[in-house]
Amino acid sequence: MTLVAGIDIGGTKTAAGIVDPHGTLLRRHAVPTPASDGPAAVVAAAVRAVRDLGAPVAAVGVGSAGVVDPESGRIVSATDALPGWAGTALRRDLERALGVPVAVDNDVHAHALGEAWRGAAAGRRHVLLAAVGTGIGGSLLVDGRVHHGARSAAGHAGHVPVPSAAGAPCTCGGTSHAEAVGSGPALLAAYARSAPVPASSLAEVSARADGGEETARRVLARGARALGEALGGIVNMTDPELVLVGGGVAHCGPAWWEPLRQAFEAELLPPLKGVELRPGSLGGDAALLGAARLALEVLR
Repeated sequence: MTLVAGIDIGGTKTAAGIVDPHGTLLRRHAVPTPASDGPAAVVAAAVRAVRDLGAPVAAVGVGSAGVVDPESGRIVSATDALPGWAGTALRRDLERALGVPVAVDNDVHAHALGEAWRGAAAGRRHVLLAAVGTGIGGSLLVDGRVHHGARSAAGHAGHVPVPSAAGAPCTCGGTSHAEAVGSGPALLAAYARSAPVPASSLAEVSARADGGEETARRVLARGARALGEALGGIVNMTDPELVLVGGGVAHCGPAWWEPLRQAFEAELLPPLKGVELRPGSLGGDAALLGAARLALEVLR
């Protein structure tokens, strides 16, 4: 049976997995991403993660942080989470090191492909996914394929201006974007500014909200409404069958999900009422499986 590897390169962790043609993840391995040591060290860590799996593979697929040109496999741009990552010829470097064909795409696009192959979007052809964590990334699948846009930069769902984020400065330099109040760091920062007792994590904020603390509920609700407004507007433009939400913030529970759904549904045009919004089902394996799917496509 032909086996392939999927790699998920993030700012703190690089994961790799062996996947069969049916989408079964047979084994996985993760190593720290040596981001501060530069691109060559990050590539070397990815190579090591694949080799440590201990099985020969026919091809490798990669989901990487940053804007990726899927044709060349080069990183077009990236945030400071991976210093110097922009310009890295990732496909070329991995093919030279591993000796097999390599396909590269953005990690959120890989996430969406994984959910569409083996997860909550299986059987759906038109899917919108939002990954809410350190930032808010997005991916749109059209007829089962990633929509990359003219410059490979499609998917920045968090940089849609929305009323619930009015005036809030965003990390991109703009204002009023959903990410400015809806990302994990934004939620924690907002809670720290107004809570009587600091929280060490977003999970703690969520627990306090579930326990009825009004400050926690207010902070989560504002971020959730901003995301819901953004996703509703995107749905009005793109008409997907299904909207999935994943990432660490999606674990925040009813105090986050309820205002998210309310804001999302309030934005939808009449013909789009009823578009389903729900969580992804694959968690951290989604991007690995999506990357593996890219590897299988290389072999066809």
